[in-house]
Amino acid sequence: MQGLSRLRANSRDESPEAIRAVAKEFEAIFMQMMLKNMREASLGEGMMDSDQGKFYQEMFDKQIAASLARGQGLGLADLMVRQLAGGVGATQKAPHPDESSQAASFFSSPGAFVSRLKGLARDVGEKLGVSPKALLAQSALETGWGRHMIRKADGGNSYNLFGIKADNRWEGARAVTTTVEYADGVAVKEQAVFRAYQSFEESFEDYARFLRGDPRYEAALRNGNDPEAYAMSLQEAGYATDPAYARKISGILQSELFQQV
Repeated sequence: MQGLSRLRANSRDESPEAIRAVAKEFEAIFMQMMLKNMREASLGEGMMDSDQGKFYQEMFDKQIAASLARGQGLGLADLMVRQLAGGVGATQKAPHPDESSQAASFFSSPGAFVSRLKGLARDVGEKLGVSPKALLAQSALETGWGRHMIRKADGGNSYNLFGIKADNRWEGARAVTTTVEYADGVAVKEQAVFRAYQSFEESFEDYARFLRGDPRYEAALRNGNDPEAYAMSLQEAGYATDPAYARKISGILQSELFQQV
């Protein structure tokens, strides 16, 4: 338990390298526990059943677990990376090489993300009849609290806070990037074209036009005063292909940070 507490504290670094290291170490701990339980479930009475034998057996299991985790492992580390990095929404993006430094100039932390955008969320939320918390939580999921913004070809920020794609109705600037979509519950990476804006204000305003201009989001707008019901209505309307989209937004809404918004 002390090891798990340390891993949790280390994950707060939030850099991709730190999160990957934490996830790999956790997977090694998990496999070590699994091996230990398997040993304890055996009939025993073997040559390693002495106290000394059990001591060396435990050391051996630790090395096996660490070696397996450094390789392909069980896939647990990959799942943890997605969760610790903010989860996989409809538009999980591959970071641009210079993304970290540019994004940090906007948002140094989740708190900074909320502070910078809560005024816009309030203004647009009033126009839509949607809780500002719902808008903030959705944009936090889509962008990883602003740290995984979609980048344009020149490396500039697209300011796309809601992962809206650029179809034939869009005549503005565009940005192409890798995204994760779900087909029959299976995650698939693909290249997609997204809308690009000049500011976060434009992103919020276009999000409002996008929802009001499509009849399938009428139910979501009717549930605007209930952030969790709003998120579920968006998912049911097909806003995102991720089957856990609404649940992930709900998780953000229930976080300690959002209790103060």
